[in-house]
Amino acid sequence: MPTAGGAVAIWHDIVPEGLAEFYAWHGEEHMPERVAIPGFVRGRRFAAVEAELGFFNLYETASPDVVASADYKQRLDNPTPRTLSAVRHFHHVARSLCRVAVRTGTAQGGLLATLRHAVVAGLEPQYRARMIDGIIPALAAMPGVASVLLLEADLAASGYVNAEQQVRGAANQVPPFVLVCEGWAEPADFIATVRSALRDDVRAKAGLVPGSALDIYRHQLTTVK
Repeated sequence: MPTAGGAVAIWHDIVPEGLAEFYAWHGEEHMPERVAIPGFVRGRRFAAVEAELGFFNLYETASPDVVASADYKQRLDNPTPRTLSAVRHFHHVARSLCRVAVRTGTAQGGLLATLRHAVVAGLEPQYRARMIDGIIPALAAMPGVASVLLLEADLAASGYVNAEQQVRGAANQVPPFVLVCEGWAEPADFIATVRSALRDDVRAKAGLVPGSALDIYRHQLTTVK
């Protein structure tokens, strides 16, 4: 797995009539364009298996500073004509510009789970301790789990309203924390493993705000420099 200190995590739906345009634009233009930005390492797209939102995109960067860099902002604020057309089909966007707080495991899986969540105010130290010392090692040790990431959002950078968002005319959700788990087991087995490890009572003990979204995706596309 490439070393990456930062990440851009994006979830979204696409309206059915825009799906063909989205696939062509995203694979042919958008992902190569993003990965070409200085400091970007790799981009991956995943499609929903059991998820609230239809797609998850994960871009990894060499350092957390890259996600707030002038090079990235310049690209966001100067969308191509294809981008202006494609982003009109996006709905229910959640997007966090993050630092990688924890990385465990060196493999990449064809299945991926994301837990978008916030933490009860004042419980952040206990949350980090429970995640680092308990939940993440336990999850990483389970059969069929390839790797686990804990991402923490840069809320200021994530809240920057760029030209692409202005075209859509809707605010993004910004998950403050994201747990990403990759797996290589049979889908049913991976789903059962993740949902057991991240049960509601486990999340509550860790200090997560109720209502966090645990979604399962399958890999579609990887783009590298």
